[in-house]
Amino acid sequence: NNKIMIRKSLIFVGILCSLSMTAQDELIKKVIGNASVNSKFEFKEVINLETTSVKTQGSAGTCWSYSGNSFLESEMIKNGKTPVDLAEIFAARHVYLGKARNYILFNGNLGLGDGAETHDVMNMMRKYGAMPQQAYTMEDYGKGVIKSDEFQAKFKEILEAYIKNEDPKKGASWVTDINNYMDEKLGKLPETFTYAGKTYTPQTFAKEVVGINPDDYVEFSSYKDNPYYQKMVLPVPDNWSFDQVYNVPMKELTDIIDYALTKGYTVAWSSDVSEPYFSWRNGVAEVPDLDLYNITPEQKKTLFDGPIKEKEVTEDLRLEGLYTLTTTDDHAMHIVGLAKDQNGKEYYKVKNSWGETNDYKGYLYVTKAFVQLKSTGILLNKAGIPKTTKSKIRV
Repeated sequence: NNKIMIRKSLIFVGILCSLSMTAQDELIKKVIGNASVNSKFEFKEVINLETTSVKTQGSAGTCWSYSGNSFLESEMIKNGKTPVDLAEIFAARHVYLGKARNYILFNGNLGLGDGAETHDVMNMMRKYGAMPQQAYTMEDYGKGVIKSDEFQAKFKEILEAYIKNEDPKKGASWVTDINNYMDEKLGKLPETFTYAGKTYTPQTFAKEVVGINPDDYVEFSSYKDNPYYQKMVLPVPDNWSFDQVYNVPMKELTDIIDYALTKGYTVAWSSDVSEPYFSWRNGVAEVPDLDLYNITPEQKKTLFDGPIKEKEVTEDLRLEGLYTLTTTDDHAMHIVGLAKDQNGKEYYKVKNSWGETNDYKGYLYVTKAFVQLKSTGILLNKAGIPKTTKSKIRV
């Protein structure tokens, strides 16, 4: 469908979580719009798992680090620990170095930018450790004088200059150049720091204070065209490290989330949020029983007046969205609970990283149909996976 492809390609250029400051602003503006001011939803929370305060990523495309670290903080609570406000830009900085490495090794035939996946928070902690916000306070990235699009443009310029440099004596100078640039813009990473009266390195802090084993976490997605219960490379641009995820049937994604929540485990969630039936202002995402590719302006006006009849989501509808790029890997958030509307329908309670700027002070309520249709991935503790799924993937 050329109309679908053209429409989505235009949106795709400007909305991905991975892209520029302007793109992130445009994404937020887009999903705020087309919503009723006088919403008639009434939510009663059924499961409300403990989490830390709502943060804001500003205009940077670092949603994956904010949601991934929010998830880690909730895991600390689940483990009986006092949660730490973890430094999101610590993980992001190490991802940028990893992306630079791949960019060089693939001779510039890869994307760059802010974007990554929630598994990158786990991968960076495994390799480099973790830090509290107070020790590496680069909160300014994407929110103040450090504009993420300008940072990323210069980042790419340094790597491109190295690739084009034909001097045989140049050595691996890009490593030093990139690290110096990040030191200048993002601040030098301290080798040691003090937290609660004790000195740590990032590695000892991750082990002794955070106390989370990255190998205890499993990631899932759903692609009907791949074998179920086997691993596959997640085919989205922000999966720069080509990590593999377990492929499960679409409805099993929500079965896994349901089970995890009942066992007290939250879930890191990646999804498309570019559709008119996702409203940040109203704090609701749903799947209306309409032609999803041709929702009229009149229909948009009433989408969030209250609970609606939803479209039946099928595997084929999901795959069509993925194949036509109407479902893209836009944003990462944190599923922290379950609620019911006034009609008894269930919604996931989701923590976002756009500040307390909507009707629910930084949270939103998302139907299971939306999660089935639009998710690109979920990440969770393997202790929160149902036994039936565990037996099929053997974790």
